[in-house]
Amino acid sequence: MMMKKIIILVLAMLLNASIIFSQAKELKIGDIASEISLSNTNGKIIKLSSLRGKMVLIDFWASWCAPCVKEQPLLANLYKKYKSSLFTVGKGFEIYGVSFDNKRSSWESIIKKYKINWIQVSDLKFWSSPVAKLYNLQELPYNILIDGEGIIIAKNLHGEELERTIKKYLK
Repeated sequence: MMMKKIIILVLAMLLNASIIFSQAKELKIGDIASEISLSNTNGKIIKLSSLRGKMVLIDFWASWCAPCVKEQPLLANLYKKYKSSLFTVGKGFEIYGVSFDNKRSSWESIIKKYKINWIQVSDLKFWSSPVAKLYNLQELPYNILIDGEGIIIAKNLHGEELERTIKKYLK
């Protein structure tokens, strides 16, 4: 009986260790944002790196995430206000929306409802998307602000704090 408990304890410890070591390294401010290459609603692959030269907000979201959906009007205002602005870290502002939906209809429905006119991509794999592991995502909504060189300059900012940070880089 004691040996069985020891074996179970050792197996539990090994499982825990493997989970910890299998998680992706957290990206930090100053790191280069990892490449994302996913399809938009028309099936066209759009690479994050194709936006080099601009300040980019990578917005990780999903249609089933109420706080994510609630944030879309704010993002629309920021996009409209800053998309053609000059920044100390890039020319123009872009939003690269990465959806963690698994149903195309749900994803497209929110895009249509909120008239989202910035880049939207997804592999429709929910939390099984390799992007979730690549960015070590634990929650939604989550975002990363990168400069024109693809360097992370801020993480997980929302509302007024996000706009203050964007304004800080205006020329």
